[in-house]
Amino acid sequence: MKIKELMSIIDQHVPLKTAESWDNVGLLIGDDTKEITGILTALDCTMEVIEEAISKGYNTIIAHHPLIFKGVKSLVNDGYGKLIHMLIQNDIQLIALHTNLDNHIDGVNEMLAKKLNLTNIRFLNEEESFYYKVQTYIPEENLESFKYHINNIGLAKEGNYEYCFFESKGKGQFKPVGDARPHIGELNRIEHVNEVKVEFMIRKDQLSIAKNAIINYHPYETPVYDFIKMTTSANYGLGKIGELNEPLNLEDFAKYAKAHLNIPSVRYTGPSEALIKTVAIIGGAGIGFETSAFKKGADVFVTGDIKHHDALDAKTNGIHLLDINHYSEYVMKEGLKDLLGRWLFSNDSKQFNIEASEINTDPFNYI
Repeated sequence: MKIKELMSIIDQHVPLKTAESWDNVGLLIGDDTKEITGILTALDCTMEVIEEAISKGYNTIIAHHPLIFKGVKSLVNDGYGKLIHMLIQNDIQLIALHTNLDNHIDGVNEMLAKKLNLTNIRFLNEEESFYYKVQTYIPEENLESFKYHINNIGLAKEGNYEYCFFESKGKGQFKPVGDARPHIGELNRIEHVNEVKVEFMIRKDQLSIAKNAIINYHPYETPVYDFIKMTTSANYGLGKIGELNEPLNLEDFAKYAKAHLNIPSVRYTGPSEALIKTVAIIGGAGIGFETSAFKKGADVFVTGDIKHHDALDAKTNGIHLLDINHYSEYVMKEGLKDLLGRWLFSNDSKQFNIEASEINTDPFNYI
């Protein structure tokens, strides 16, 4: 499998477009024509992780945190430049799946929620997407030809299904006048035609394609058509919310989270005896969503990188926080390995190894 094919499969399951606008995801370093010799999943791409990939003979690293994030002004053999040199010299491809993996239904926040054994897990902030319902009116005799052309250019498809149309019969009427050149009927005479109302769905990026297709393939000189904007849940979003099997007080929940996430330290705001049942979680740095989490019924908001003043504000407003450190996102290493195995291989047709990095990239030491 080449990197290009890998990226296509990834984009089907964890679309790059679902990353936040400020993010940097996708193939950051490498050649998409290269054959994959093995994949190493990692939270961060550090020198130790690169050396681990080299030692295993793997030429692809998929990291959660982008190595190239802020504007790069030079590439000298020092600091991050040294890492980039190392990757290029050893022909290692670096892919970043960051907020698009956070937002995925089975992504980082789902992985954290499952580590905490939450039940009834759902999105905390589910995104909405919109699409269009297209409807036009076709003479019965031209119906099948029209549908064939529409399907053939990639429209009227839903997931793994194509040729998705709805039809309802009716009677259309019109009167050609002036310089009209009617497909059916005569000038200055009202014509009645047995027509079929055809409906199909398109993505928002297919709007101009659909409009041109109707004009090109509709038999009428002036076809009538409508594009009706529709909204639906996007099945991705930031954060998850769920329930503990049994309520715990806040102090015991903090200990529970520390043990289940296998992290060296946690800290929390709020009275130790506060009862915790519903838990909202955003891995990494999710401060800014704590108020909406509590409005949605969360008893505690779990995230990392909580600053002093944010914690003080939350405590003042009666919002309970649990800081699980940014490195708690390390759970994505095993989680992404499992997802990639499902997405890339079927019927045990394993072409190369996928492994989770064994390197701890937490920059902190704890005492």
